[in-house]
Amino acid sequence: MVAERLPTELRIVLGRLMRRLRGVHRFPLTQAAVLGRLDREGEQSIGALAAYESVRPQSMSQTICELEAEGLVQRRADASDARRTQVAITTRGRAAVEADRAAREGWLGEAIARLSDEEQRTLQQAVELLKRLTEAD
Repeated sequence: MVAERLPTELRIVLGRLMRRLRGVHRFPLTQAAVLGRLDREGEQSIGALAAYESVRPQSMSQTICELEAEGLVQRRADASDARRTQVAITTRGRAAVEADRAAREGWLGEAIARLSDEEQRTLQQAVELLKRLTEAD
């Protein structure tokens, strides 16, 4: 009986957690995802970023224009194909991403610190299980 309710309860609680974390975000979700990806994986084409976010390239171009206007990303001609454009995070963009992550992790860290030692161990085990769920086919 518990296993029948678990998918629904997990979906609801993870949704609430994500909304709380988004409330601490400096950027709209798509902008944050693009900046995070560029920070972690390096420069990318607009097409690759659009595919990753499951949006049209035109929509991603608009997001890139907004980030570029704030000096957070820059476009460069692709070294191997001048017809393609690569997008890279700037120093200012990297600093903004780091500040945004610190704010989110600060809130989450404070919330976790209020848990007992046993609850923190249980949460660590849950994180490991959630990682396995994300890797499952």
